[in-house]
Amino acid sequence: MKVVVLNASPRRDGNSAAMSAQAALGAQRAGHEVDTFFLIDHVQGMLGDCRTCRDGEGRCSIGDGYEQLLTEHVAPADAVIFATPLHYYGMTARLKAFIDRLFCYTANSAPDAERILESLPDKRVGLLISCEETYPGATLGLLAQVQEFTRYNRQELVGVVVGISNSRGEVRHDPTRPLDRAYQLGQRLFEAHVTDYRFDTPRSNKVWLADGVPADPSVR
Repeated sequence: MKVVVLNASPRRDGNSAAMSAQAALGAQRAGHEVDTFFLIDHVQGMLGDCRTCRDGEGRCSIGDGYEQLLTEHVAPADAVIFATPLHYYGMTARLKAFIDRLFCYTANSAPDAERILESLPDKRVGLLISCEETYPGATLGLLAQVQEFTRYNRQELVGVVVGISNSRGEVRHDPTRPLDRAYQLGQRLFEAHVTDYRFDTPRSNKVWLADGVPADPSVR
């Protein structure tokens, strides 16, 4: 499978980078093809008014590397792992811009809208968050936004890892072992047990038959 890791931190050697490196390593050792990108290299502009800023062929006129990143790497990927520090209780501006600018490529007026829209569903998504606060509610806004983003695009949010850290590299001292958990997320990206029950969903009263083996073989 093809996995893309998108690091949304403005720091290349920070805690988000440490977590994303472990997730990438886990996915690689599970046999997947993995590419890691720093959004700072590809996303410079915010979403504008598409009615006025498209070029003569209807394409986005923002002159950065977003289109190449999206069309050549993210769209063909089977899974995407987002890594972001918590900025003012949300995702970084570049990650928000990356998500916002999908509109420019999925709107009816976009030249390649059909291809991009077809690429969105069924991706597996992981989320890595670097946060200096241990308060569990600090990351809820960010988590809710990514959860709704994946739900809307018919994707599976298969795992979230929060590493408590601020200074570069100190995530390794977090006793909840976020680097190990990031590695495991990458390793089990396509095997993670994902359920979304409703009150009338037929299901067993067991969750697991054995270690890592779901009781319900139809679970995603």
